[in-house]
Amino acid sequence: MIKIYYPHHPFKIKEEDAGKEYIFDELRKQWVRLTPEEWVRQNFVRYLVEIKKYPPAYIAIERKMKLGEMNKRFDILIFDDAAKPWMMVECKGMNIGLDKTVLWQALNYNIAIPVKYLVITNGEYCYGYKKGLIDFETIPVLPSYGQ
Repeated sequence: MIKIYYPHHPFKIKEEDAGKEYIFDELRKQWVRLTPEEWVRQNFVRYLVEIKKYPPAYIAIERKMKLGEMNKRFDILIFDDAAKPWMMVECKGMNIGLDKTVLWQALNYNIAIPVKYLVITNGEYCYGYKKGLIDFETIPVLPSYGQ
């Protein structure tokens, strides 16, 4: 398991639509519905940018992808300096356990968008994997950008 220490960040949150909360996504430059998964996604992105120093311009959030005949959305995708997918992060709400189902989801997404690193997190727990010669291997810490 990888220990994550989230930075304090002054998120912009507003309430609309009969009490529904929204958070301003600084990378997408738009208000998005504040769900438990979105809370994890926003905090993890802040960790990547502020602590790990990943370039914000190289981070894509919730974009469509094709997985066979199905349309899916990845949570976070980080590109390398050559604009190739480098790391994919699958986020779940804090109340969701990180079991084999979550890992299989990330591995299936890796079929559509192959990456060097896969990460799954529910905000409290975080597991990382690096593509080896044959399979993904567990990593103890998230890599610095570009490793």
